Amino acid sequence: MFTQRQTWLTGAIAGLLMAVSASAFAEQKTLHVYNWSDYIGPNTVPDFEKKTGIKVVYDVFDSNEVLEGKLMAGSTGFDIVVPSASFLERQLSAGVFQPLDKSKLPNYKNLDPELLKLISRHDPDNKYAVPYMWATTGIGYNVDKVKAVLSKDAPVNSWDLVFKPENLEKLKSCGVSFLDAPSEIYATVLNYLGKDPNSDNAADYTGPATDLLLKLRPSICYFHSSQYINDLANGDICGAIGWAGDVMQATNRAKEAKNGVNIAYSIPKEGAQAFFDVLAIPADAKNLDEAYQFINYLLEPQVIADASNQIFYANGNKAATALVNPEVRDNPGIYPPAEVRAKLFTLKVQPPKIDRVITRSWTKVKSGK
Repeated sequence: MFTQRQTWLTGAIAGLLMAVSASAFAEQKTLHVYNWSDYIGPNTVPDFEKKTGIKVVYDVFDSNEVLEGKLMAGSTGFDIVVPSASFLERQLSAGVFQPLDKSKLPNYKNLDPELLKLISRHDPDNKYAVPYMWATTGIGYNVDKVKAVLSKDAPVNSWDLVFKPENLEKLKSCGVSFLDAPSEIYATVLNYLGKDPNSDNAADYTGPATDLLLKLRPSICYFHSSQYINDLANGDICGAIGWAGDVMQATNRAKEAKNGVNIAYSIPKEGAQAFFDVLAIPADAKNLDEAYQFINYLLEPQVIADASNQIFYANGNKAATALVNPEVRDNPGIYPPAEVRAKLFTLKVQPPKIDRVITRSWTKVKSGK
């Protein structure tokens, strides 16, 4: 009898524990975030989870094209995504985002009004997106290796460094990568060639821009939008067309490793692209309260300043500027001076016919045919 009662009691306790566990699981709040690779502080998400009890499922991508493909396909399963503002503008016409309820974002007041004004060109009245980080697309390079290959007079302050075939052919010996970001690379090449970086003339893409890229193709090590960070830091490549913050991360990793690799970043004198990445909520997001909590959390000055200090990108939070480390805030590659900003350009939404031309031309360039 005792054994039967003991068995019953054990079963009852086990059932109770299972019920409690199931109840706790059911009450577990979850948030699904889709962000760029290496684009958030290492403590940002864990600290948010501790503060709120919300479990964050965090996935990454490394090109706007990848994100756009998922958004256009629908049913992404994400509650927050981080597109560049120029891509967000195009996606708005497809209805893939929902308008923001700013009453749920008390920290919205901390944002930089000037940056909001710039982003409103893509998102009228800042109705759908919140500024996250911004930067430029330039050249990351290994100071010592580039000098060794091209001499001390290497044109590191010019796109000539990687767009002159004779220079890139020499640098092939130590390796140069390009972003796998067709819209950005084509805009940059067009600007270098003295044309409108947002040209709506198909011949500009299929003609001079593609011709130049095909001449460069044999000397390009690879096309990728995140691999170059570690490769620069480890000295595996000596140059990359990349994003400012990523190159700064490579610089910092090399310093931490004390491997003697000296990385620098250049915003070429001919001008470069500036991009603004924003936080947006997909139309089919299921965890809205959690999404607003996370966005509002990122709008806390100390939180976003800590992120900038760790990923080396300028943020869109004016109240956070004083909290950003001087080595980041005073770095002209991260916060460019006025004379450099005057030569920056942004991407505009292209008509579908130009998008198709860019896609076909890019495939041709990558294959080298």
